[in-house]
Amino acid sequence: MGVWLNKDDYLRDLKRVMLCFLIVYMAILVGTDQDFYSLLGVSKTASSREIRQAFKKLALKLHPDKNPNNPDAHSDFLKINRAYEVLKDEDLRKKYDKYGEKGLADNQGGQYESWNYYRYDFGIYDDDPEIITLDRREFDAAVNSGELWFVNFYSPGCSHCHDLAPTWRDFAKEVDGLLRIGAVNCGDDRMLCRMKGVNSYPSLFIFRSGMAAVKYHGDRSKESLVNFAMQHVRSTVTELWTGNFVNSIQTAFAAGIGWLITFCSKGRDCLTSQTRLRLSGMLDGLVNVGWMDCATQDNLCKSLDITTSTTAYFPPGATLNNKEKSGILDRLAHHRWLLFFHFGKNENSNDPELKKLKTLLKNEHIQVGKFDCSSAPDICSNLYVFQPCLAVFKGQGTKEFEIHHGKKILYDILAFAKESVNSHVTTLGPQNFPANDKEPWLVDFFAPWCPPCRALLPELRKASKHLYGQLKFGTLDCTVHEGLCNMYNIQAYPTTVVFNQSNIHEYEGHHSAEQILEFVEDLMNPSVISLTPTTFNELVKQRKHDEVWMVDFYSPWCHPCQVLMPEWKRMARTLTGLINVGSIDCQQYHSFCSQENVRRYPEIRFFPPKSNKAYQYHSYNGWNRDAYSLRIWGLGFLPQASIDLTPQTFNEKVLQGKNHWVVDFYAPWCGPCQNFAPEFELLARMIKGKVKAGKVDCQAYAQTCQKAGIRAYPTVKFYPYERAKRNTWGEQIDSRDAKEITTLIYEKLENLQNHGKRNKDEL
Repeated sequence: MGVWLNKDDYLRDLKRVMLCFLIVYMAILVGTDQDFYSLLGVSKTASSREIRQAFKKLALKLHPDKNPNNPDAHSDFLKINRAYEVLKDEDLRKKYDKYGEKGLADNQGGQYESWNYYRYDFGIYDDDPEIITLDRREFDAAVNSGELWFVNFYSPGCSHCHDLAPTWRDFAKEVDGLLRIGAVNCGDDRMLCRMKGVNSYPSLFIFRSGMAAVKYHGDRSKESLVNFAMQHVRSTVTELWTGNFVNSIQTAFAAGIGWLITFCSKGRDCLTSQTRLRLSGMLDGLVNVGWMDCATQDNLCKSLDITTSTTAYFPPGATLNNKEKSGILDRLAHHRWLLFFHFGKNENSNDPELKKLKTLLKNEHIQVGKFDCSSAPDICSNLYVFQPCLAVFKGQGTKEFEIHHGKKILYDILAFAKESVNSHVTTLGPQNFPANDKEPWLVDFFAPWCPPCRALLPELRKASKHLYGQLKFGTLDCTVHEGLCNMYNIQAYPTTVVFNQSNIHEYEGHHSAEQILEFVEDLMNPSVISLTPTTFNELVKQRKHDEVWMVDFYSPWCHPCQVLMPEWKRMARTLTGLINVGSIDCQQYHSFCSQENVRRYPEIRFFPPKSNKAYQYHSYNGWNRDAYSLRIWGLGFLPQASIDLTPQTFNEKVLQGKNHWVVDFYAPWCGPCQNFAPEFELLARMIKGKVKAGKVDCQAYAQTCQKAGIRAYPTVKFYPYERAKRNTWGEQIDSRDAKEITTLIYEKLENLQNHGKRNKDEL
């Protein structure tokens, strides 16, 4: 017997069913599309070390080798492996934060190692607080900080490296405080290791700013390592006596440095000479270390109330705490300062390590001080300083200053201070934001918790030195100035933008000074024309008969498009005057790209000289998308500018003619010859009107090439006209670059011209 439901009951039950379905669907969706940070169980502020540690923990637990009965083990491990591969790379991490997974290539994290690798080889020193694992971006800042570093360059698969690891850990604990102990994983940072001349593992080097690196060649025992390290530690222990005591104390106190003195009485224990030396090394730049023999300096010890063996600290008579608020702005306007801001008792500058800053920054003429914001809140408020921090003031008051956002450790602060005073990056706020500035500005919108943001800051400082007077540099902390960042629709960190009056250009390249400079150069002298549907029709489709175009159809979120863009611009600069280069944003002009039958990104097309044929173009299907490969491909479509020479024309025009010639001797089957052919055509166009360019096929005309002394293909020779019959051998040119060959030829022509003038003068 059926049951009839009224309309209201039916709708209510339907809604319940739909709600249950929606809940189940969302649960599945969340479970299958988990955020990379959540997958690894880290926050968005996690450091590289924290990401490695989190991944290692998960790898040991979830690895398929340990879960043979789980059919999903492989796919589950691929997810965390992909998350790690992306988040460990600062450039990929930025793209992921901005675009999500669609901004990444598909192949990250597709391969992984065995369980044993993650257990024994992965992150060998990540759990050792005394050993600092340095990556490529941190290395130079660390070893150039002025501190002494002993660095172990190792490879995860190296058995000798694993044998050394326990000793290296014990050694690091033994010398903790005397020098910095570092480690570089050459498996992750191959380029850094190559640059430092590391060709075997493990390789141990001592580094100190201003001196060449010293390699350790001794046996790998803790005692030998300690003895070697101590040879490089700056440790001076002064024996004090009546003749030098007063002058030594007063000189140190005048410099704000105290004394740690061991008094040794007869028959009593006192610190050994070895201990005193180690203390001196640990306190270098902070305190002078001395000792006094009270058996011979009895009266002096008694005057100091010393009656037994003891060690005492004598603080300097005056400190350098800049607590006076009066005149602080005047001081900042006339000197370079590294200033610690604190709020009452909550100072962050009491770390004894940081007290070395004054000594280590002396040669940079940077003064070190502290300022209590609770005593003058208006000054700190105007600087948008609301929590303890440190900043560099560059001698122009509060107009030019930069807040430190790195690690609160000595080597990082030293590197920041030295870079900042010599660069031109300014901390921005509402009071100095260049919204309507007539001068161009590069502004980096960032968050201090974001690791890629912190990695970009030193690169900005490098770039600012190269562009001083052309472009101003500033940084804006979006955690402090949220309203300003929202105004410019900042959705990911870091976002780097160039403001040029009403024009705004976002930087999408890698976090390196070199690529930032290329980006700015391209803005000043654009090599790639940004096309719209209208300009594409006007400039490309309706181009003149002798014009050619190369066009990149791209989408900003597409990872291969992002990789291509700097190469595309680099290529365009080499083709100026030969091929017009453009790009069109298919995210912005989606319907237009669909009409043009663009089905993938990036789509690269060459539009040849216009003919009576229908709309025609050639698509690039090459594997390599670098500037060189793309340029060679584009030049290959241009009509030949050089002249094909036969034995007769070579003799008549080159050897007996009245023109300067450059000749490419080649063989059709030769791969390097085929690669060089477009470059030679570019050369022919560059020297047109001054020098003629010819080609000789050495397979067809072997005798001609033999007479010219050709022994390899391709060979380029220059035949200048000097009023006399030319030598068949000519002058060989060893370059394969069109610009270099052009420069060489013009130099030779100038020398010929000067030589001709001298002969006339002599006559």
